[in-house]
Amino acid sequence: MADPLAALHRGSRVVVRHRLEAPDPVTGAHLTDVVGDLLAVDAEAVTVLTAGGAVRVPRATVVAAKVVPPRPSRRGAPHRAVAVADLQRVMVDAWPPMERERLGQWVLCASRGFTGRGNSAVTVGDPGLPLAAAVDRVEEWYAVRRLPPNLTVAGPVGRDLREDPLGAELLGRGYAARVATLTLTASTRAVLAALGPVAAAPGAAPPGTPPVRVGDALTEAWLTAYRSYREADDVAARAILTGSPEQWFATVEDDGTTVAVGRLAVAHAWGGVAAMWVAPAHRRRGLARAVLGALAARADVSGARSLHLQADADHTAALALHRSCGFRDHHAYTNVVRPP
Repeated sequence: MADPLAALHRGSRVVVRHRLEAPDPVTGAHLTDVVGDLLAVDAEAVTVLTAGGAVRVPRATVVAAKVVPPRPSRRGAPHRAVAVADLQRVMVDAWPPMERERLGQWVLCASRGFTGRGNSAVTVGDPGLPLAAAVDRVEEWYAVRRLPPNLTVAGPVGRDLREDPLGAELLGRGYAARVATLTLTASTRAVLAALGPVAAAPGAAPPGTPPVRVGDALTEAWLTAYRSYREADDVAARAILTGSPEQWFATVEDDGTTVAVGRLAVAHAWGGVAAMWVAPAHRRRGLARAVLGALAARADVSGARSLHLQADADHTAALALHRSCGFRDHHAYTNVVRPP
């Protein structure tokens, strides 16, 4: 019998169903659920941080367990109701760094310099220090790793960075802000409905185009195509691309050549879409929509009811594609980096 706790990852929000020592005196139920953040799993028990405190459940009594999305912060569809801070943390495990360390509720990430998301501090929540002291600590942490301090400042789309206390602190230190990154979310089923026949079956593709193949292994062909449009440290790229709790790679081949790729990461019961690329000579044939549809279909099979992805605010073509498939702006974040 499979271990129901094997797929759980520390820090995820989980529900653990277990047997009671005696039936509930009111309902007569023999089972109950514990919901909260997973603190630890050992040979004897699983410990979950609930709203009422830490609860230790003996392993022998556990009958089922699964990861669930973060608690909604307001009413509405799950992909809209998630808080900015919670979604920022979900995104860390969809593009997991080689090294991470917590500073209070902040998460410092490093990956040998490969990608901004893999080498920046996610600054949501309380760092446990006064703001200036927290930034000092971040600078020291990245200096040890010989990386430039890079902090993400998240908030509403269009917000002036100078109006954010952390943004103002960083700009005052001479940091430079890159173009804002938009985080878009969608219901998985809504994306599938918007794409229609393109996503109706595994490997579906527009008429006259090659099928989309989706597998859980990072292949050399996929990685070679990925490197064709961005530089990639091999060690860091492999670690990040294969480091999520679950990941899937979409590939389109034409006459033996890889002409389109994409990646889906399933973490915290969300599906994260990233690394989408279509070879220039094969664009405007519907391949990007086919890849997105294949990844959304895979997310649906994996139980991820909501999707997220990121695109620079000035990447109008990518944003137009995603919005036509049902994605809507959730929030923005800006990488603010200290120049060399």
